[in-house]
Amino acid sequence: QVQLVESGGGLVQPGGSLRLSCVYSLSRLILYDMAWYRQAPGKQRELVAIITSGDGTRYVDSVKGRFTASRDNAKKTVYLQMDSLKPEDTAVYYCHIEQSNYWGQGTQVTVSS
Repeated sequence: QVQLVESGGGLVQPGGSLRLSCVYSLSRLILYDMAWYRQAPGKQRELVAIITSGDGTRYVDSVKGRFTASRDNAKKTVYLQMDSLKPEDTAVYYCHIEQSNYWGQGTQVTVSS
């Protein structure tokens, strides 16, 4: 059974940092591209970052230069380092296995003073 468990969300002031983690249950998932999505209240879920099985990364323009996706296959974990956070980054962040129906439960990120 595939499980994705996110953690690391919270309340942070503008300009602050958070690191999200997503632990997955099956070792074979190291062969898959993983992604982070987010959904703000009243908005559609949007792609934030992709990290490929070969450690390539792509980002939505709004987070380029501020967010960094990475993965540690030995720990079966993907990360999203978020720096210089802005109020518009407030959302529930989800971990996702690309080209699958598997999603984590989400972790809330709130950027506010």
